[in-house]
Amino acid sequence: MSSVAFHLHTDDPRVQSLSIADPRMGALIALIGEVKTNTQEPHFASIARSIISQQISVKAAATIRRRVVELAGELSPAALSAQTDEKLRSAGLSTAKVAYIRDLCNKVLAGEVNLEQLHQLSDEEAAAKLVSIKGIGKWTAEMFLIFGLGRENIMSYGDAGLQRAAKWLHQLDERKDRKYLQQVSHLWAPYSSIASTYLWEAINQGHVDSGETLSQRMSNSQSV
Repeated sequence: MSSVAFHLHTDDPRVQSLSIADPRMGALIALIGEVKTNTQEPHFASIARSIISQQISVKAAATIRRRVVELAGELSPAALSAQTDEKLRSAGLSTAKVAYIRDLCNKVLAGEVNLEQLHQLSDEEAAAKLVSIKGIGKWTAEMFLIFGLGRENIMSYGDAGLQRAAKWLHQLDERKDRKYLQQVSHLWAPYSSIASTYLWEAINQGHVDSGETLSQRMSNSQSV
C-alpha cells in the first residue's frame, strides 16, 4: 500500500481551520501557497529505507539504498531475508543496520507486525507497533504516521527543524530546553501534521533561516 500524505491548498477546510486558530500560521500558509507531499513507497520499503538512511548523509544513504536494491532486487521482506549478513554489509550497511533489517523482515514475515493493517490502528497503537521493530525510534515512527499513513494530528516534538520553525513563526524567546513547539502547538490540533508540513516547507523555502520575520518575508514577497 502506498499513499499521498497531503495535497494542501488554501481552500482546504483543514487549512482554513488552522488559519483561523493561529493567524500567524494563516499568514505563513498564504505566503507558501499550495503544498503537495510526495507519493510514498509501499510501507515495508518506506520503513526499510528509513533504517538504511539513519545517521548518514543523504548522498551516502542514496548510494547504499541503490546497492541494497541491486543486491536484493527489491526492498521486500523475502528479498532482503534471502541475503546473507556479509552481502548486506558489502552493500554498505553497518552491522547494527543489518540486525535492524533482519528484525523488520522477521517480524513482518512472522505476522508479528502487519504493516498493511497499520491504517486500522490508532496513532498510539500504530506507533507502538513500529517502535517494537529494532532501529525504529519515536521520530521515525512519527514520520511514517504522517507521510506513510497520512495521519493528520501528529506533532513530533523531537524534530529540531519543527522546533526552530515554531520559534521563528511566533517570534518566541530563546530557551535552553528548545521547547518552542510545546508553547504553541495546542493551536494546531487536530491538524498538527498539516501545520508541520507548512513549517517544514517554510524551512525548505528559506524563510525560517532568512534572518527576517514572517512579516518581513511577506512584505518582500508582495513587493517583488
